Amino acid sequence: MPSILVTGSKGQLGTELTLLAAEYPQYQFTFTDSHGMDITDEKSVRDLFTANRFDYCINCAAYTAVDKAESDMEAAFNLNATAVFHLAQVTREHNVRLIHLSTDFVFDGKKSKPYTEEDQPSPLNIYGKSKWRGEEACLQQNSKSIIIRTSWLYSPFGNNFVKTMQKLGRERKEIGVIYDQVGTPTYAYDLASTIMTMLPRLNENITGIFHYSNEGVCSWYDFAVAIMELSGLSSKVKPLETVEYPTPAKRGHYSVLNKKKIKATFGLTIPYWRDSLKKCIERIEKYNDNEQR
Repeated sequence: MPSILVTGSKGQLGTELTLLAAEYPQYQFTFTDSHGMDITDEKSVRDLFTANRFDYCINCAAYTAVDKAESDMEAAFNLNATAVFHLAQVTREHNVRLIHLSTDFVFDGKKSKPYTEEDQPSPLNIYGKSKWRGEEACLQQNSKSIIIRTSWLYSPFGNNFVKTMQKLGRERKEIGVIYDQVGTPTYAYDLASTIMTMLPRLNENITGIFHYSNEGVCSWYDFAVAIMELSGLSSKVKPLETVEYPTPAKRGHYSVLNKKKIKATFGLTIPYWRDSLKKCIERIEKYNDNEQR
């Protein structure tokens, strides 16, 4: 039975993979977080791979606090780059296929058409630079690795834009949201399902970088308006320009990912972002109802 190690299992994507595991009895799963295996500790990584046999490692662990990274550079690079270097090295030594998650933040957002896997990264902030360094380490240390870049991840779990907007929508009559940054939201459940679809189709010739997000394009403003509407909230969303909402980390104005490669390679049909948002909000409401009972 193939064995899968999932790191960062308490994050949004890791949680969705944990919940999906029951639907894939043909695999044996091991889920770890920073308490089970600190991937920034090379010895801890080596000890786990020496004591266990894995066929795949899905690395969901990451430093994702984009603005905080500007003043916490060492921690961001330690988790997003140095740790990935050691993980890629150890997975290569143990002949494990590494699937590593990355981000649209490796690009500067100056293009006006979707970014392909061949476009040259040029990150604007520390978070993006740390993730790009991790990609390079991954490819250099494990030639069999797969990198999946994604964008605007959300789910019913943890902290994300959807849950933040719902909270603000219940507390305020009006919310200001950026309208001149354009990309595509990604429902973590869809990404987790895609990874599980990819696994049995991987062969020696499939390596390198792939892009995945939901289909379609929107601004953060459009995203927020849809969240209010689908959540039944009456809070008005006011469009803001990026200059009106300064943040420690610079952000690009365009980060749409071209998904042609991953769709063609794995035969995928990717859901439209608004359809997936509706499904996520329904799950959030279901979880909230269960908690109140």
